[in-house]
This record gives sequence, C-alpha cells and structure tokens, in this order.
Amino acid sequence: MSGLGVLFEDPALEARVSAGVEKVEARLLEATRAPEPFIAEAAAHLLNAGGKRFRPLIAMLAAEFGDPSRDDVVPAAVVVELTHLATLYHDDVMDEADKRRGAPSANARWDNSLAILVGDFLFAQVSELVSHLGPEMVRIQAQTFSRLVRGQIRETLGPQDGDTALGHYLGVVADKTGSLIAASARFGAKMSGAPADVETALTEFGERIGSAFQLADDIIDIASETGDSGKTPGTDLREGVPTLPTLLAQKSMDAADARLLDLLARPLTDDEELAEALALLRVHPAMDEARAIVQTEADAARTLLAQLPDNPARRALYDVCDVVVTRLG
Repeated sequence: MSGLGVLFEDPALEARVSAGVEKVEARLLEATRAPEPFIAEAAAHLLNAGGKRFRPLIAMLAAEFGDPSRDDVVPAAVVVELTHLATLYHDDVMDEADKRRGAPSANARWDNSLAILVGDFLFAQVSELVSHLGPEMVRIQAQTFSRLVRGQIRETLGPQDGDTALGHYLGVVADKTGSLIAASARFGAKMSGAPADVETALTEFGERIGSAFQLADDIIDIASETGDSGKTPGTDLREGVPTLPTLLAQKSMDAADARLLDLLARPLTDDEELAEALALLRVHPAMDEARAIVQTEADAARTLLAQLPDNPARRALYDVCDVVVTRLG
C-alpha cells in the first residue's frame, strides 16, 4: 500500500494502516494552509510533489502494538512527517538543490530566503501540533529536532579530529534520518499506549531501519537509471556530496581506480564526467560492500523485532526490512 511496496498478509491490518496514512495525508494538507496565498502555496509545494510516507507507515505499524484507534496516533504521525517535510526545504538550500521528488525545489522555484522561511513556518506548525500531545511528546520532539540539527551541522563541518570519513558519515545518517524514523516508531507506540518495553524496542528498530533506508537511497542514487530515490541519478556526485558508495570507493588503494578517485575528488558538473563516474562506480566492489552494510543494518533491525509480540504488524515490519534491502536490486 505504501510507496515502498510493503506487503500485508492481513487485510484488516492493511485497511487500518492505509486509513491511518490517508488521515495523516489529510492532516498534512491542513497544516500547510495559511491565510496568505503565497505561504499556503509554498508550504504545500513539496507535499504535493509526493513521497513514500515511510515515517507515517512506521508510526501506524508501531501503533498496532497498543490501541491504534486512539485519537492522538494520527496527529503524532503528522508531527514526524511534517518535521521531515520542513527539513527538506532547509536541506535543499544547504545543498543548492534544483529538484526535489522530480519537481523544482522551493529554493529553485523562489529563492533561498523564502525556502528557509517556509521551512520555519512548517516547523512552527509542528510545534503547535505537538503541544497538544502533552509535555512528554514536546520533550521527545525537542530531543529529536536537536539531533537533526546537530547532524546537519556535523555534515556541514565535515569530519573533525579523530573522525574517519566513513564513521562521520554514518553518524550523520543516524542523526538526520535514523532519529526521525525512530521518533515515528516511538510516537506511534507511545500514543497507542503500547507497553514501555515494546516502545523501546520499536524506537531502536526505527533507528536502525531508518539508517538502512537512507544508505539504500545512497546506493540507488548511483545504481538506478530512474531516480527511485526521488532525485535524478548521480545528483550527489554532481554536487560533490559524499555518500556510502563513494566513501567506500575512495578507500581503494588499487592503481586501476586512479581515474575514479580523480573524478570523486570534485563535484562532477560535466555531464560526460558524471556519466563516466557512474559507469565506473556501478561495477566497483564498493557497491557490493555498501549493499552488505545496508543488509547488516536491516538484519540488526530484524533482530530487534524478535522482542515484540508476534502479530500481523510485526510480520509487516519484517517485510519492511526486506523491502529496504530488495530496493537495491
């Protein structure tokens, strides 16, 4: 039912989760409304461009370990997805991106200042929404947002003394992606009244599968011809943004990789050089090494699921782990 293609063996579960995600979508539209026509248009710009809605899916499945019909489950999922949406406006400014989800980015359509302000508006909407969920949720949201910002700062600064390039990158992925998907699982569990030990296991699961999800997108950005990650393939290479496969390739000491290493040392603004780098990377051992890292993260997430009660939602989460890996082809 989701953009990820997760399969449900239980029709009743699929119906509940689908209905929940649809309600989240409707509430997201409500949250982007504003009296000023321009703000409403710009705030809904990336929402209308679509997305996999991975975070609401995880929240809805986590809520199945308590009472998924509780009133605060959907608003909690909206908080997480709206936070993610707001970060995209800021990320595109930081990355100087031209496109997002196949559509012009907000900064490309308007300008950087307006894109930043629209992101700020959405963060303000998040604050109002989470305030209705109680002080504990406000605290968790603040902690999550702190990790998101710290991850962005660490990414901007680059590796510091004592950091390896790969270790630094994996830490950034955990902060920028893992933390928010962990919050999705935690919010769904907490708002449904799931037991504390179940909430803890689901939070840890979200962290691991969230990192695996982002690392898989890194691989798809190079391996795919179709832009399955929501970006034109090779976008990160064009912008000189380090990703899992490129960092692994850059560790090579093989003389045969001299040309690839030369290409990876700079942004690839030339179309021919970009195509050459993609071709070299697609057959490089670094791609299999990257796939193995994603598999390890997904396996760690699967292990955490063993702590949960055996129900259709747990089996659907197992399928989420499989889908994250099988997206790699």
